[in-house]
Amino acid sequence: MHEKQFTLPNIELIEFYGSDNTKFKVLKSYFPKLKIVARGNEIKVNGDEHEVESFEEKLDLLVWYIQKFNRLNRSDIDKIMISSEDEIKNGSSYKDDVIVHGPHGNSIKARTKNQAKMVKDSSKNDMLFAIGPAGTGKTYTAVALAVRALKDKKVKRIIMTRPAVEAGENLGFLPGDLKEKLDPYMQPLYDALIDMLHYEKLSEYIERGVIEIAPLAFMRGRTLDKAFVILDEAQNTTIPQMRMFLTRMGEKAKFVITGDMTQVDLPRHQKSGLRKAVDLLDGVNGISVIRLDGSDVIRHPLVKKVIIAFEKDDKRIEEIAERRDKERAEAKEKAKDKDS
Repeated sequence: MHEKQFTLPNIELIEFYGSDNTKFKVLKSYFPKLKIVARGNEIKVNGDEHEVESFEEKLDLLVWYIQKFNRLNRSDIDKIMISSEDEIKNGSSYKDDVIVHGPHGNSIKARTKNQAKMVKDSSKNDMLFAIGPAGTGKTYTAVALAVRALKDKKVKRIIMTRPAVEAGENLGFLPGDLKEKLDPYMQPLYDALIDMLHYEKLSEYIERGVIEIAPLAFMRGRTLDKAFVILDEAQNTTIPQMRMFLTRMGEKAKFVITGDMTQVDLPRHQKSGLRKAVDLLDGVNGISVIRLDGSDVIRHPLVKKVIIAFEKDDKRIEEIAERRDKERAEAKEKAKDKDS
């Protein structure tokens, strides 16, 4: 007789055991020769050594499946029990357009053409710029890609950062300690993560430093290795800040930089680091620049109309400015001709 004890990782135990242990009973039914006893996240198994090894293989697959898809139903258990590891992990039934599975198995996919391009280009390039107006899913898609990379063990950690700059606000005037001052700026990143990870798992990752959410100033002097790094609201970086951030890239790292050129909150005399970076790096091998637009908006239908209205007004203002510049230039030429 062979005895072995297994400790389940930090997964949703109700997802593994099922209500009234219904799922666990299905698992046990596939190993009738083994004595299997479970207490919380501890499972003790007694029986033939070969049978115990087989149980361990299937247990690992079940855990992998829950971690990847955030769900486990009766048909999933049956499929895992009768299939090989290769069939489960590489089977065509799991090769779809889902980026990551959130809590309870909800599927998070690219929902527009440019979001799909973000997913495709991220797999080919280590640095990606996603530029577009509000509501186009830039940040959400970037966070989904980061969570997938972490789950697939392609990176060891996720680092998400934003410049702490907002229109009409100043950190010094906000109440609370530094964390309390910064949290409102980082909330959109937390919101996206909550959609993709169980709250307990997310809390554990943050506590252990596997997921780090910090202001851009905290990146200075660091080398970010084996990390998926997201710089959000990058239009509010200065040129020196952007240069500092981009040079933090370490070995086996992925960088995604998102921003909206129409919502720059920097003082008038400061130029956006995002605009400068895109001008300099667009077309560089290994770097992808994706421009999202009104067709990618996935918020309320009125958001798309708002964006189109403002874009039309911006174009009108540009045309007026160009016409005035042309008229001034012509007036100068006429003045020169008169003088001569």
